[in-house]
Amino acid sequence: MRNFMTVAKALADESRVRVLLALGHGSLCVCQVVELLGLAPSTVSKHMAILKQARLVDSRKEGRWMFYRLAGEDAPPEARQATALVFRLVKGDPAVRVDAKRLKQILKLDRDELCRRQNRC
Repeated sequence: MRNFMTVAKALADESRVRVLLALGHGSLCVCQVVELLGLAPSTVSKHMAILKQARLVDSRKEGRWMFYRLAGEDAPPEARQATALVFRLVKGDPAVRVDAKRLKQILKLDRDELCRRQNRC
């Protein structure tokens, strides 16, 4: 029950759902997530901590970059099933398509430049 409740709470926020969907395209650094969501870096970090606590995402640090990806097979069944459900339920939503298009543009940008623009470096 505890795993389910943690996952449910993590998915109870639109920004966190948007992050999960973006991570469906591959690993992202925090600066890319900040750019996609248009939120303050501290707010994004809080969202990422909640997703990580629910074991919906994994993270790795590479130099000054923090990268996130969808949780792997070692995630609890509740987390894997919830992620799959989110992807199925919002698949055709227009906002998801807008984010996917925006993410393609963001991935073309230089991470160092994004970092500087966000005053993270």
